[in-house]
Amino acid sequence: MSPRSNRFPSSFGDPGSGPDEGLRRFLLEHKFGMEEVLTKLQILQDEYTHLHEHNPIEHVTSRVKSLESLTDKMERKGVAVGSAPTYDEVRARVTDIAGVRVTCSFVSDVYRVYDVLSRQPDLRVVEVRDYVREPKPNGYRSLHALLEVPVFLSEGTVPVVVEAQFRTVAMDFWASLEHKIFYKYRRDVPAELLDGLREAAETAARLDATMEGLHQEVRGLDDLPDELVAGLRRAVTPEPELRESLHQLARSAGVEPH
Repeated sequence: MSPRSNRFPSSFGDPGSGPDEGLRRFLLEHKFGMEEVLTKLQILQDEYTHLHEHNPIEHVTSRVKSLESLTDKMERKGVAVGSAPTYDEVRARVTDIAGVRVTCSFVSDVYRVYDVLSRQPDLRVVEVRDYVREPKPNGYRSLHALLEVPVFLSEGTVPVVVEAQFRTVAMDFWASLEHKIFYKYRRDVPAELLDGLREAAETAARLDATMEGLHQEVRGLDDLPDELVAGLRRAVTPEPELRESLHQLARSAGVEPH
C-alpha cells in the first residue's frame, strides 16, 4: 500500500470516484471533531433540561464544508488548490471547515453556554471574536470561537479545530435573511437593502435587550403562578416589530425569511 499523501490534491479526477484517501481522512477528521462538540452540547442541553429551571440552548445546528465550498474558501484565503498545499496549510488558513451553531434564548445565555463549554478541560480555545459586543459594520452579531478538540482515532489522537457560533434567536433570524439576500444578489446587494438590514439589526438588538430585561425580572417573580412564569420564560419568539421589519425587507428583496 502506498503511503498517504499529506498534500491536498491539485485535481479530483473522476467526479464519480470520490475524494482520495488522504482527503477523505482530512474531511472525516473534521466531521468527527464536529461530532465531539455536538456531543458536549447535547449533554449540556440534557443537563439544563432535567436539572435546571432554565435551558439556555434553543437549538444546535452543524455542518462540514462540502468539497466545493472548501476549495472556494481556500482560493479566497490565497491557498491555490493547484499548488497542492499541505493539509496543515489548509487547516491554518481555513478554520471553519467544521462548524457548530448554538442558538440561545438570551444574550446572557450566549456567554453562559460559551463559558461552560470552553472550560471543559479537553477543549482548547484558539480564538474568540465577539461580534455581539462589537457588531460587524453590516449589523451582524454573534460570538465566534475556534475550539480545538481531540479526536481519538485508531492510529492516534488528532487535534481538530471546530468553529462554534453562539447567537440569540433574534440574531439568527436576522442572519438567515441576510444570507438569503446576499445569495440572491451574489453579494452585489442594493444600497437600500443594506440600509434595511442595518436597521433590522438594530431592531433585533433592541429586542434582545428587552427580552434580557424581562428574563431577569421573571427570574425574581417566584410568587407568580407557575403557568404564568413558564409562559414568560418561553417568550423568546421575535416580537412583531422585528418580524414585520424583516418580512418587509424580505418582500423588497424577493426572498422568504424562515
